Amino acid sequence: MLKKSDRMSVFLAFGRHLPRASALVLGWILSTVAVGAAPLDLTDFVVTFEDDFRYLDVSADGPGTRWTAHTPWNGDFGDARFANPGPLGPFAAGPDGLTITARKGEDGRWHSGLLCSVDKDGPKQTGFSQQYGYFEIRTQLPDGPGVWPAFWLVGKNKEKSSAEIDVFEYYGAFPKGFHTVQHIWENGKDRLGLQRLTEVEAGFFTSKFNTFGVLIAPDRTRFYLNREEIWDTPTQPEYHQPMYVLLNLALGGGWPIKDLKSPAVMKVDYVRVWRDKRLPLGPTSGPELAR
Repeated sequence: MLKKSDRMSVFLAFGRHLPRASALVLGWILSTVAVGAAPLDLTDFVVTFEDDFRYLDVSADGPGTRWTAHTPWNGDFGDARFANPGPLGPFAAGPDGLTITARKGEDGRWHSGLLCSVDKDGPKQTGFSQQYGYFEIRTQLPDGPGVWPAFWLVGKNKEKSSAEIDVFEYYGAFPKGFHTVQHIWENGKDRLGLQRLTEVEAGFFTSKFNTFGVLIAPDRTRFYLNREEIWDTPTQPEYHQPMYVLLNLALGGGWPIKDLKSPAVMKVDYVRVWRDKRLPLGPTSGPELAR
């Protein structure tokens, strides 16, 4: 996740459409559909993980469920506590898919939800992770200043560093764009910090469902919005490992939530992961979770 100071400089410029920015800066923070990019072709891919959320399979900590309701490193973030599942919890599933609801309690504190496809970090980890492949979510995002939904991947091996790919981060205070970020965390610092800001019309993500995806291959990592390529980079060495899946509705991220109305709802139609059959079968955990 970006530091507040970095997000502030980017979004202040972005909100003003960068009238005095150089072409170099524009190329760094704005992205459109890649010119000449080949369309996403999943002909030679097979689904390895799928949840359409017709029913809810989540526990507070695992194991034995498809999802757990906290990060594997037991760290909440943002201005809302990630709550456990339950009758008064943030998750609901059914014929229309999943909803993650952020609510403000009578005590003035916010609660929301996160789902992770593994239960914990370390050698006894259970759940789903996969080396390489295409990872995708179809979702309709909440509106309002202070919402901070995201779909992201984290590398299983954290012996030397922590690999993170933010397929999307959306800040409700800035409805005309979303962030895609690549991180390599070492000793609490991000030594990579590659990022792209994709420009859209206001209301694009809150008025309808869209898909966000990333295709990780041994040589290239490509990002997609509605299966149209928006960013293509070399695959980092740290991304040559199994990655697990997280999705959440966080609040804040450095931006005020005082004007956000309760409740705020993130809708999810599905999460799916594919494997390229043309590649040797790499490390994948939790195949029993696919359906």
